[in-house]
Amino acid sequence: MANEVYKKFMSESAKMAADTARQEILYGKINRYNAAVKQAKSQFVNLDLARNRAAYLKNKALGDLEKVLVEFEVNFEKNGGRIVWAQDAADAIGEITEIVKKYEAGYVVKSKSSVLEEIELSRHLSELGVETIETGMGEFIMQQAGEQPSHMVNSAMHKSGEEVAALFNAKFGLPATATSDQITAYIRKQLRNKFFNAKIGITGANFLVADSGSVGLTENEGNILMSTAFPEVHIVVAGIEKVIPSIRNLDVFWPLLATYGSGQKTAVYNSLISGPRQEGETDGPKEMVVILLDNNRTAVLAQTIQRRALACIRCGACLNASPVYRTIGGHAYGTTYTGPIGAVITPWMKGLNEYKHLSFASTICGSGTSVCPVKINLHDLLLHNRNDSVKQGMYSTFDGFSMFVWKKLLLNRNWMDKGSAGFKNMMLKKAYGGLWGKKRILPEVAEDSFKQLWEERREGIIRKKKKK
Repeated sequence: MANEVYKKFMSESAKMAADTARQEILYGKINRYNAAVKQAKSQFVNLDLARNRAAYLKNKALGDLEKVLVEFEVNFEKNGGRIVWAQDAADAIGEITEIVKKYEAGYVVKSKSSVLEEIELSRHLSELGVETIETGMGEFIMQQAGEQPSHMVNSAMHKSGEEVAALFNAKFGLPATATSDQITAYIRKQLRNKFFNAKIGITGANFLVADSGSVGLTENEGNILMSTAFPEVHIVVAGIEKVIPSIRNLDVFWPLLATYGSGQKTAVYNSLISGPRQEGETDGPKEMVVILLDNNRTAVLAQTIQRRALACIRCGACLNASPVYRTIGGHAYGTTYTGPIGAVITPWMKGLNEYKHLSFASTICGSGTSVCPVKINLHDLLLHNRNDSVKQGMYSTFDGFSMFVWKKLLLNRNWMDKGSAGFKNMMLKKAYGGLWGKKRILPEVAEDSFKQLWEERREGIIRKKKKK
């Protein structure tokens, strides 16, 4: 299994790395994002202080996770909602299935949510004969294309406007030259009746607010509001790490999420939903259920150092900064959570032996760490993942022997100097040529070593001094 997952990753990443047209699309969108983020940062008098405060609050919540989750549960149930604790994806799907059957829903409206991709909600409901309708524009496009989101914020990050127009021309007969406004208007028209007649709306959560028992939701399109206001039932699926202590904390989290997520000073819609419709209210669901999902998050929490990654607020900034993500895109990872943050948490959530390669697919340049709004030290955590995989013996015989030989060579100056550059290049090509990739040129050992160049330089300086 591990070998197959790794092989697929290597194959897909090699294919994407050679697709310069696709990279041009990614770079273009990321460059626009970077410009917007720079402008949005101006709203902070002291950005570093805001990031430090957010990091402290998230880490404190993780340290008191059991206590804060129980506080959320108590307060949410006081508001009339119902809490379900789901140990894994099967538990969450089982609860959703029961609700769907109870209300005899033929379809559900679903908002953009990484956690719903994680539990493969659409596939499971499809097997029950229940249609899942994506209501976010990016997710709607991906659903029509038969693809998974490639980015945790911008689901269609890898697609050009021309490709989207061609897709809607083939699927719905829109003009092949349709603009983004025309496509948006078409999607809006298609979804309007679906919202009005839906029995069930399913969303994720950006934040779970403990002291008020509220679900915090952030969006720019209004589809989440529509998915929660009209249906009879609102189901929320949220990872247990989403909880924050107080409603007062949102004054730092919401601006940071908007700034680093989409380069805005604030999102178009920030909503707090604290339970089902109350007496005297004219809209909102009759029933609201929050499913608190573990799904191996406690495996990440059990790591003394890597647990820090659970502070992530899913802004996607580290993906946009990562040279690896910008080169291979999101689909190559083969996982819900991609980029540096995905490379840290996925090996613990899905199995270190199967997914350790993601932690090695990094330049460890620190770019992800530098842009994280909650100051997660991503490059350090990736190194700890690598170290843990080696400690647990998760490496091949070739890797073990290779590191043994390199250690011996690098600790012995005389051995390093033996042999010609041609011989060394031949040995490197035989040993590592295949791993380096067909489309990459393996670096060559220079004719003169650093030691030789240094000695020649030193002798030249001595000769000059003697002449004087």
